[in-house]
Amino acid sequence: MRKISLDARAREHLERAAASPTGRSAETVYGGHEHTLRQTLIALRAGTTLAEHENPGEATVLVLRGRVRLYSGGQAWEGMAGDLLLVPPARHSLEALEDAAALLTVAKTP
Repeated sequence: MRKISLDARAREHLERAAASPTGRSAETVYGGHEHTLRQTLIALRAGTTLAEHENPGEATVLVLRGRVRLYSGGQAWEGMAGDLLLVPPARHSLEALEDAAALLTVAKTP
């Protein structure tokens, strides 16, 4: 059993993102290449975007802090702290409308 404080990690990564020239910081908090399930904490400075990319499987974005916008196929969905965004099974991107931290959960398809 292991306990992780997402609040503390989000605070830490928001500080890292603020100091980073890329405006972002991330850490896999559970899973990885040897697991089907992977959870990654992502922090983005306001105005920073994760460029469009493929969806490797079923995925959700739980917004922990701030506001984000998820884009896919000409559509957009906004989320704020406490919102769970369901990532479409298509190419997508994520933009921080404010300094934001989110937990990306992916169940990779074989």
